[in-house]
Amino acid sequence: MSENLTFTENVYKNFDRAIARLNLPRGLAEKIKVCNSMIQFSFPVRDGDGFRIVNAYRAEHSVHKRPTKGGIRYEVHVNADEVVALATLMTLKCAVVNVPFGGAKGGIRIDPRKESAEFIERATRRYTAELYYKNFIGPGVDVPAPDMGCGEREMAWIADTYATLAHHDVDHLACVTGKPVAQGGISGRKEATGRGVQFGIRELFRSADDVKGCGLSAGLGGKRVVVQGLGNVGYHAAKFLAEEDGCRIVGICERDGAIWNDAGLDVDAVRRHMDETNGGVKGFPGATYFEDGDKVLCGPCDILVPAALENQITEANADRIQARIIAEAANGPTTAAASERLFQRGVIVIPDLYLNAGGVTVSYFEWSKNLAHIRFGRLEKRLEEGRTHRLMQAIERLTDRRFGDDEFTNVARGADEIDRVRAGLDDTMRTSYAEIRTAQRRFPGIDLRTAAYIVAIDKVATSYMQLGVWP
Repeated sequence: MSENLTFTENVYKNFDRAIARLNLPRGLAEKIKVCNSMIQFSFPVRDGDGFRIVNAYRAEHSVHKRPTKGGIRYEVHVNADEVVALATLMTLKCAVVNVPFGGAKGGIRIDPRKESAEFIERATRRYTAELYYKNFIGPGVDVPAPDMGCGEREMAWIADTYATLAHHDVDHLACVTGKPVAQGGISGRKEATGRGVQFGIRELFRSADDVKGCGLSAGLGGKRVVVQGLGNVGYHAAKFLAEEDGCRIVGICERDGAIWNDAGLDVDAVRRHMDETNGGVKGFPGATYFEDGDKVLCGPCDILVPAALENQITEANADRIQARIIAEAANGPTTAAASERLFQRGVIVIPDLYLNAGGVTVSYFEWSKNLAHIRFGRLEKRLEEGRTHRLMQAIERLTDRRFGDDEFTNVARGADEIDRVRAGLDDTMRTSYAEIRTAQRRFPGIDLRTAAYIVAIDKVATSYMQLGVWP
């Protein structure tokens, strides 16, 4: 059973379920499945008076489109299998949301929680140099991004190191995404994955027909949510879902246990508590604490948002999950066997392939901005503002109604970069979900995950055939 499978093998099992529904030319399915390139290397990093050897990885799963795209995981247990699995998911994820990248992923085997900023910087810069000399980084080659254990700071170091090495490349800022806005980043990238989770869940709940099978009503009002993992993705997903009218975050699971409050938890307050207690939820006031986080993971709720590591929902706990919808904010949180069991039980799983794609979507916007060398909205904002202002004045003349100053300010205001990013992400999540639902209706009896894989694989296969790589 899949509980004994590796992460990559679990991804392949989901892949094979989709392939069985498609009629692809001989050998093409295997070409799409396997990883194109994988490098594993070690390098010395100065640590105090001596040096320490750091192991690192980078996988480019598919080059049917260039550049390849995927984050870098800073994690002490990261390994080659994990990186290949995540790169495979990135290929399919980009295809699902119509982002023109191949899939990639990287990893540096360190524990960022225990290392000094100086050590992390040295490791990051050396990792970037290794990628550069191995031709595994560049605006048109392979574009990393943040993943677990890193963020804007590390991406800024990567961009600076690449610019130093590739001083001839005028597009050097496009070598990596997730940078600080002041260093070529884009507004809204930090929270993009969590925002995409919000938009994706909202899409499912727009239609009563889509959720009636699991016994829920349309709309997020009154829905109870449990979130596993309050890192960047989990925090923003929980925060944005809590802003939905009547939606309550009733449970939060973390490394040291879990907390529960049926009336709802203040996500920002929990995050502040974690910052003050070195990352733990134990002792948070006004909530019931459970040392065994599985009790909250399997607690009574409508929506479960696993936003931590892979393989958190398995055959061992699938039957105890009480949520009617599992929204996969993390990569691969549900094993293939558990996913099949949940489907049999009538539980809807919104797959990571789609729901986790907010980050790469906004990374695409950032990459495009870096190549264009111009901020989004710079050419149009005042033009839009002036046109809307004149339209409102015309309405005043025709209706004898006068808009207030606040109405003029709020309605006539031209779209900023953040407005365009959010609108683009919202549109991406809407259109992608519609494609997945179309595939699900085309093949009755399949779950959303298989439908998402079908959509993605079909697009990648079409790319290969149109390029003439496959007859």
